[in-house]
Amino acid sequence: MRPLLRFAHVEEVGGIVLLISAAIALFWANAPFGDSYESFWNTPIEFTLGSFHIEETLRLMVNDGLMTIFFFVVGLEIKRELVTGDLRNPKAAALPVVAALGGMIVPAAIFLAFNGGTDASHGWGIPMATDIAFAVGVVALVGHRVPIGAKLFLLALAIVDDIGAILVIAVFYTEDLAIGYLTAAIVTLVVIRLSARAHVRSILFYAVAGTVAWFFLLESGVHATLAGVALGLMTPARAMYTDREYHERASRILDRYEFDASAPSGPDRVDHEALALAQIARESVSPLARIEDALLPWSSFLVVPLFALANAGVSFRGVSLADSITHPVALGVALGLLVGKMVGITFFAWLAVRLRLGVLPLHTRWGHIVGVATVGGIGFTVALFVASLAYTDPTVIDLAKTGIFAGSLVAGITGFLLLRFLPAGRSPKGP
Repeated sequence: MRPLLRFAHVEEVGGIVLLISAAIALFWANAPFGDSYESFWNTPIEFTLGSFHIEETLRLMVNDGLMTIFFFVVGLEIKRELVTGDLRNPKAAALPVVAALGGMIVPAAIFLAFNGGTDASHGWGIPMATDIAFAVGVVALVGHRVPIGAKLFLLALAIVDDIGAILVIAVFYTEDLAIGYLTAAIVTLVVIRLSARAHVRSILFYAVAGTVAWFFLLESGVHATLAGVALGLMTPARAMYTDREYHERASRILDRYEFDASAPSGPDRVDHEALALAQIARESVSPLARIEDALLPWSSFLVVPLFALANAGVSFRGVSLADSITHPVALGVALGLLVGKMVGITFFAWLAVRLRLGVLPLHTRWGHIVGVATVGGIGFTVALFVASLAYTDPTVIDLAKTGIFAGSLVAGITGFLLLRFLPAGRSPKGP
């Protein structure tokens, strides 16, 4: 549980930075100098290295480039949970998996109830997303009133939700495919996978090969950030050495240490063996754990806040807020997040328990599930990301963002109050 709890701690602190970035973006877009917001993020960026050429705006470099790091970390977390975490156990995974399924189906259905048959219907994937950083941050504010089992349920739920969002982006928000580039990307990923199986250990090799795969996906029409997910899922979750192998190898080196130090060439030999011992210790930690430990702070405290700064700026100047929030797009997103998540997650979790597919976590009552489900309606980072893929009209994008802000804000406050003032008592048989 310790890696998952550390992940949660970084995410909850990162949620504060994310909130600050979103507030700055909103202030910037609505300030007297607000016109500079769009002009700044639409600054063209070009990069050429031989035949390698990229031409994007600054915003798209954040969305298509830096966000690959975020999705890479998401892929690492999914892989860890599938290999060594709760999701490896079908019985333990059943409850968050089924609940997350309800948390995706019901919000999408609510959105389509408002926008089905219109040009805006393509945005049905927006309210399906849960923002891990904000959701974990809100639950952290409640403190010990939420049992650890309910917190882990939320994390597993959000991870499964991320898997669903990734699949939705890959299948439904991919434009015209360039088969040649897509084939090249797949071949590159296969080479990376075979290299890992052959125990190629150079981080530089994987960084270069991963960048090549990202470029091919960018040119193929499939969203380039999915390269991060693929690379995360291919990262080995097991260490090169088992505990026993590490102990044996380290013991042999340490047994020679005192003898080598007394020899004429002892200091040089000792340095060599100390480096060998450090290498063995390093490779006794899985590549997944080492990379996640290195990248998680960068993702939480730099990449995601920059994404919020580049995408959360909605201008309300000269616009009726009442008209915006009651527009079908905004209303569908807001109610999808608030009502859809709470009803979908709670009902499907109850159904899973009733059908004996899963059990409630230890010390967790149905009130906790309802509160956590409501907090799951905070859909910010990935929701904004899907909105940028679903629509091209800036006006419709702003309406979707308005719904994201409104739904997430009310869901966060409501979920906090439900969890904070949850009465003590035994768990009922149903929600």
